[in-house]
Amino acid sequence: MRKVIARVLRLLLVVSLLGGAAAPVASTAPTQRQQAVAALDAGVLDRLNAIRVAHGLTPLRLNASLSAAAAFHSRELAAAGYFSHDSADGTVFWKRIERWYAQPRSGSWTVGENLLWSSPAIDASHALSFWMSSPEHRANILDPSWREIGVAAVHVDRAGGVYHDRPVTIITTDFGARS
Repeated sequence: MRKVIARVLRLLLVVSLLGGAAAPVASTAPTQRQQAVAALDAGVLDRLNAIRVAHGLTPLRLNASLSAAAAFHSRELAAAGYFSHDSADGTVFWKRIERWYAQPRSGSWTVGENLLWSSPAIDASHALSFWMSSPEHRANILDPSWREIGVAAVHVDRAGGVYHDRPVTIITTDFGARS
């Protein structure tokens, strides 16, 4: 028994000298901010689909690829401090979306995008009110050809550039249809 304890103590000493004994265990629980952003994403999708149904349109299905494209763009906008459908490197929005939501070998493919930002935050109802008050954004929401959507909000405590070092919430919705 003493030999086992001695080995364990030596092992612990080696691990602590290497810095591993004091390393905290990573938490997999989502933070409050992650939960709030996820709730905002879900709220935007729910509210947008309620508007579509009220206008006699088919609700949109959430698409993981479009959501990945939207998340990339929301994060990029916050990190680079700019606000545009084009990517930071000047790539047009549809080329960026195509990286995640590829065109079929045959058939049709189309994508669209709505963006907004608010400081410090915005809820889903206000986001949809804003978009529905804008003719271009409203046209995207009520376009009967869309079948899928990706939604991604991001909140940062301080964003530079056009956001003037303020806290900001950015929402990207990427619309798509493939056949």
